[in-house]
Amino acid sequence: MLLFSEQSQAGAQIEEPLIDSVRTALSSAIASQAPPVPEFRDTESRLAYLRWLGAMSDRLRKKKPEWQIRKEFLQTVWYESRRAGLDVALVLGLIQVESNFRKFAVSRVGARGYMQVMPFWTRVIGDGDPGKLFHMQTNLRFGCVILRHYLDREKGDLFLGLGRYNGSRGKAPYPDAVLGARKQWELTA
Repeated sequence: MLLFSEQSQAGAQIEEPLIDSVRTALSSAIASQAPPVPEFRDTESRLAYLRWLGAMSDRLRKKKPEWQIRKEFLQTVWYESRRAGLDVALVLGLIQVESNFRKFAVSRVGARGYMQVMPFWTRVIGDGDPGKLFHMQTNLRFGCVILRHYLDREKGDLFLGLGRYNGSRGKAPYPDAVLGARKQWELTA
C-alpha cells in the first residue's frame, strides 16, 4: 500500500477512439463552469453533508492543514462526485492512490493533478489546454467524468472500470488499492 500512497499511479492508459455521441456527452459534462455549491432538498440532507464535511476534514487535516483549502477541496470533491453519479468515498480513495492529495502531481507518463488525468483528454473533450488540469475543479471534473465513462463502459463493474481508468484493466493491484483506500473515506454512522 505504501507504493500507492507515495507515488502518482497513472498507468499505461491509452487514448481510445470515442464515437461522436460519447465525445459530445463527455464534452458537455465537463463544459459547465458552475461553481461547486452544494444544494440540499431539505435540512436533514444539509446536516448529513455538514457531518460528512466535518468527518472528512478531520481525516484530511494532515494532507491539507489549512481549513479553507481543505474545505474547498472537500466541497468540490463532493460536488463533482455527486454530479457524475459517483460514490464520494470512491473518488477520495482514487485521489489518495493517484496523487496522495497533491494538486500538482505529475506521473511518469504525464498524468496530472489530483485525479491524474492524462493530457490527451483535454484535446479529446476539452479545449486542448492541459495546463488547466492543475486547476482543482477542472481536474476533479475531468477525473469524475472520465471515471463515470469507464464505469459505464464496464457496466458498473468497479474492478474493470478502475483498471481502465488506470490503464491496467484486468490487473488487481490498482483496483484493490483504490477500493482499500475507499474504506478510509467512508462515513460510518
